[in-house]
Amino acid sequence: MRTFSEPIYWQIRKMVYGHDDANDLLQNVFLKAWNNVHNFRGDAKISTWLYKIAVNESINFINREKTRQNISADNDDTSFLIDRLEADEYFDGDALHEELLKAIAKLPEKQRLVFNMKYFDEMKYEEISEILGTSVGALKASYHHAVKKISESIGNLEL
Repeated sequence: MRTFSEPIYWQIRKMVYGHDDANDLLQNVFLKAWNNVHNFRGDAKISTWLYKIAVNESINFINREKTRQNISADNDDTSFLIDRLEADEYFDGDALHEELLKAIAKLPEKQRLVFNMKYFDEMKYEEISEILGTSVGALKASYHHAVKKISESIGNLEL
């Protein structure tokens, strides 16, 4: 837990934007890992397995929030994420950082995931591929589209 708590927390936080929600989900990730450690086959690194659990828990949380707010799960409306960002008392970024996060929040879920993992976590496409179960080529395309949309959204910020 000591080794992976911080990076997993930040992966979750970049997806759900709220400190308290990220902490709750982090606990869920480690509980789920503990309860299912017998299912870990060792085909991948433990960090990859934990990231996969974290991504799935975060997606489930976002879908529950969409349902709670009467937003279709198929709808890419992520305005509730932007509301969470603006309401988060623990957010300590400047105005430019906030605009970047808002632009990222507007991305479709897959592009948002790929962008966060590649840009912020500096993961290799191969590792992201293991976590998300998507081909490297598709990930590169998703990242390219995400960068283009973010650049358009915030005025060609250098990414």
